[in-house]
Amino acid sequence: MAEHWLIIGASGGIGRAFVDQLLAQGKRVSAISRQPLTEKVANLAWYTLQQADAPETASVLTTIFSQPVTAIVLCQGWLHGDSMQPEKTIRQLSAQAMQQSFQVNIMSPALYLQSLFPFIQKLPHIKLAVLSAKVGSITDNQLGGWYSYRMSKAALNMLVKTTSIELARYNKTASLVSLHPGTTDTALSAPFQRNLPEGQLQSAHATAERLLPIIAGLSPEQSGQLLNWDGQALPY
Repeated sequence: MAEHWLIIGASGGIGRAFVDQLLAQGKRVSAISRQPLTEKVANLAWYTLQQADAPETASVLTTIFSQPVTAIVLCQGWLHGDSMQPEKTIRQLSAQAMQQSFQVNIMSPALYLQSLFPFIQKLPHIKLAVLSAKVGSITDNQLGGWYSYRMSKAALNMLVKTTSIELARYNKTASLVSLHPGTTDTALSAPFQRNLPEGQLQSAHATAERLLPIIAGLSPEQSGQLLNWDGQALPY
């Protein structure tokens, strides 16, 4: 039987690239997104959920996990909006920006992990990756700025670390990590690409291509870590 992957946040740039690459590799994919899918695609089951704690979430997950799941990737992320840009100074901090950043970058993944927990605590060798960001590393922060995004991603890393400890009590074969995808050519990074060093910006296709083997190769010993796009552990 083909591997079965679950991609949450599947309509975003990296999320959709994961879906497309997995299908090209002959995998079965279940995808969750706030955006519906209009076309019908072989080996793809697409579910539309507006929020992690929607009343129908439990029913959707029960359907997905009626067949064994190999790996799960959570791809939610928010950095900027039409009227909100990353803060260069604390003087620019606003409750609105913090609320939006925390809603997408930490609250949604947290509620999805909560809903997933009854299923993943029983699945042998289940692998989970939550897309995070290197700028969420407190140790690595040398530049400052980007307050809301940094704080939300640091909180996300703590969520993953704490959940990995609890998960290990029930399922010692599970692997749960935060994963920094690298700078990817998506709407999230679009306003900040101009001054990037040559070769640093990757297409969503290339990002998915290099992350999938890392996720597939996760081990319980790595659980709770923040991993770089090349698989190396980053400091929290």
